Amino acid sequence: MFKGHPKGLLAAALSNMGERFGYYIMNAVLVLFLCSKFGLSEERSALIYSFFYAGIYILALVGGLIADRTQNYKGTIMAGLMVMATGYVVLSIPILATDTNQVWLLPLTCLALFVIAFGNGLFKGNLQAIVGQMYDNFEAEAAKQGEEALKAAKDKRDSGFQIFYVFINVGGVIAPFVAPLLREWWLKAHDMLYNAQLPALCHQFKATGEASERLVELANNATIGEAAVEDMAAFTTDYLQIFNEGIHYSFIASVAAMLISLTIFIATRKTFPTPAKKAAASNADYTPEERIAAAKEIKQRLYALFAVLAIAIFFWFAFHQNGTSLSMFARDFVKSDSVAPEVWQALNPFFVIVLTPVVMWVFGLLGRRGIYISTPRKIAIGMAIAGTAYLFLAGYSYIMGYPSATEAREFGVTLSGPWVLFVLYFFLTVAELFISPLGLSFVSKVAPKHMLGLCQGLWLGATAVGNLLLWIGPLMYNAWPIWMCWVVFLAVCLVSMGIMLGMVKWLERVTNA
Repeated sequence: MFKGHPKGLLAAALSNMGERFGYYIMNAVLVLFLCSKFGLSEERSALIYSFFYAGIYILALVGGLIADRTQNYKGTIMAGLMVMATGYVVLSIPILATDTNQVWLLPLTCLALFVIAFGNGLFKGNLQAIVGQMYDNFEAEAAKQGEEALKAAKDKRDSGFQIFYVFINVGGVIAPFVAPLLREWWLKAHDMLYNAQLPALCHQFKATGEASERLVELANNATIGEAAVEDMAAFTTDYLQIFNEGIHYSFIASVAAMLISLTIFIATRKTFPTPAKKAAASNADYTPEERIAAAKEIKQRLYALFAVLAIAIFFWFAFHQNGTSLSMFARDFVKSDSVAPEVWQALNPFFVIVLTPVVMWVFGLLGRRGIYISTPRKIAIGMAIAGTAYLFLAGYSYIMGYPSATEAREFGVTLSGPWVLFVLYFFLTVAELFISPLGLSFVSKVAPKHMLGLCQGLWLGATAVGNLLLWIGPLMYNAWPIWMCWVVFLAVCLVSMGIMLGMVKWLERVTNA
């Protein structure tokens, strides 16, 4: 798989696995954790989630600027890993939320999330910039051997970013299992059993002082032993504390993952190129006329970059519902007797690992037959595939007659089998493979050499804007029949695909993609 690629590619991917591990733990548990710990509504939890995930990506702009200004990409990356680890340490401290301490505990939790997002901003875009620089150097060496060698080297860039993408998702497959397993083990250690509905009912009891029949039933079922629960106040306090302590402890695993990534990066950093050195050497050879021509080319390339960024906003708005409305769908409409809702988040990175070689093989087969699909055209195809995922879910939800999630929780519905999530995440992951790694490749192609970190930050910034809209999904999910919610995302994908197809020829001409 790595044959013919720069030797630092695997080391860069392994260095990124820790960040992905922490990312997928947060993606799996954050909304549900905020609800269970603080008793927040789903809409308010989703709003915090939206700002956190927007922060992860928008702060990549800050991280890119810092690396570009200081010319210290590697130092910025190492600082990012250490800052992220600090945020996870704060989150790992198990403090029971009460009426008296919530006024500072919730802000402290949000501050820890900001610290993680800031560390991610220092880390993520700059590592991707280094990978892009690997392929710039790789192509420069190939150019010395002639046009055929250069063409073969350029064809390696898209597949290189796909390889990078699949390896960084290895941590993502493992991460969603960590919090549920720790939580259930911790509950059993205290003679309790897991139940996804109990935290909300416990918070309801603490607010009203009245125990509903449903709470009494679930509390007795969640207690190991034959004795019925007599002191409901003590039970609800204990259950919330133990339930959430298991999740807190999962963040310790994120700290360990960051430290492992930091160790790998430090051990292999000499194999990574330094983007600043290449830019300085290039600028020294420019004549005034060449600089004017280069400025015009840079302007056209930046126009192309911003056009693709605008499309990426809507993809991430639809795709990252996996941490909000789609995660809630797994909890409310899918049988989860033996599998916690958070675990389904492992399907996405699992499919990334399994399907990436297939997608690469298809592109390679087409290339051998003389059929080359440009990166912008691949991104348009990805939007169509994302639309297919929501078309399937909308049609299925309509056939099942599913109401809004609010009504479903109140009156009950026929739960779906897990196969629905397998089909859904299959299509969403294929779409992701057509857009995310190839988007990184596209940015690395058009980015001016002195703005590598910033331009990778802009790609992540577009993701941030899409994430700022994530709260809209749970709002629709709880208010409308859910098929209507999925139709909105279908429309977003189709409109974005149409706009992208309309720009394809211009993008191909400007970027020679």
